[in-house]
Amino acid sequence: TFSLTPEGKLTARNADISGAITANTGTLNNVTINENCVIRGKLSANQIEGDLVKTVGKAFPRNNSYASGTVTVTVYDDQGFDRQIIIPPVLFRGTKHQNFNSPNQQSYWYSTCKLQVLKNGVEIFHEPATDVSRVFSSVIDMPAGRGHVTLTFNVSSAGANNWTPTTYISDLLVVVMKKSTAGISIS
Repeated sequence: TFSLTPEGKLTARNADISGAITANTGTLNNVTINENCVIRGKLSANQIEGDLVKTVGKAFPRNNSYASGTVTVTVYDDQGFDRQIIIPPVLFRGTKHQNFNSPNQQSYWYSTCKLQVLKNGVEIFHEPATDVSRVFSSVIDMPAGRGHVTLTFNVSSAGANNWTPTTYISDLLVVVMKKSTAGISIS
């Protein structure tokens, strides 16, 4: 079906249009954009599905009873806007062990868990924890056009007298989002 009124209203069903379409007003319902789309004006949306915020999570390597190994995260400089890398709290701790080899005397030994964090090879955190939990959390600015950001998380564990340690570290979560202060005031 196709019709064109004297006022210029075009009605068409199942139309295939090639070339450019220019419009100043209107409504589109149930439309799929198959290829890239550039919006030069303001976009308002009530429901958005997709990866405006990207997240990745990973458990730290373990060796039976203790944490040991490296997790590396690279955030690629592939967007034309500034972003922030958010590391929600990573909790880590060692353990206080009772020494049963001391007759008539109560004694203890400790397992230690150490977390080292490097940003592009430069140390930004390096702390040990025994039986009290420690926390690493960070917000890292990533300006567009300044290169990739590689975060290296090294966890190691040790026991007193070279005994087998018992340590714990929570999973790593990394959140990357567009940096913007629109609609937010902080003072």
